[in-house]
Amino acid sequence: MASDFWLIAGLGNPGGKYEGTRHNMGFMTADALAERWSVNLSDHKGLALLGKGMMNLDGRNQKFFLAKPLTYMNESGNAVASICSYYQIEPDHVIVIHDDMDLDFGRIKVKAGGSAGGHNGIKSIDRSLGTPKYSRVRMGVGHAKRGANAHDNTVNWVLGGFGPDQRKQLPDFLADGADAAEEIIFHGLAKTQEKFNGR
Repeated sequence: MASDFWLIAGLGNPGGKYEGTRHNMGFMTADALAERWSVNLSDHKGLALLGKGMMNLDGRNQKFFLAKPLTYMNESGNAVASICSYYQIEPDHVIVIHDDMDLDFGRIKVKAGGSAGGHNGIKSIDRSLGTPKYSRVRMGVGHAKRGANAHDNTVNWVLGGFGPDQRKQLPDFLADGADAAEEIIFHGLAKTQEKFNGR
């Protein structure tokens, strides 16, 4: 019997040195949702911080879980799959929020299925759930410099922090990411894509 809960998982890396970095956009957006809906996160099997909440939008209530995997990005799927199997949540009720270098900072794209786009967290979830058919909120962080040290540049970029201008915009951007996750739950993927993907 599939659960009527949704699972929203914000991806990131645990630990102080990763706090506030581009790769932790998912964690930061999850924090914005936790604050918005008064969700308290606590340990789930050492794999994730997990909390349960209730959203109320357009006169409807929806129960949801909010997760921040503690497995490091490359093993995010272990945490997501464990929560899904424990609470019987189907992939079509899963929303993953993650950073995306193919989008400029401040842009959001929403999709379900398709390629992992080189994102190790998404690859891991695809593997662990056995399907790419779950919703994703892609939070743009812009791209590192190409060139001779492209790989190192990329690693340093996603694990780097935001400049002063971006930091000013960050609260609004995270709020938009939180809105996108709610929209998927209440209005479906197609409507949410119309609203966010063209911006």
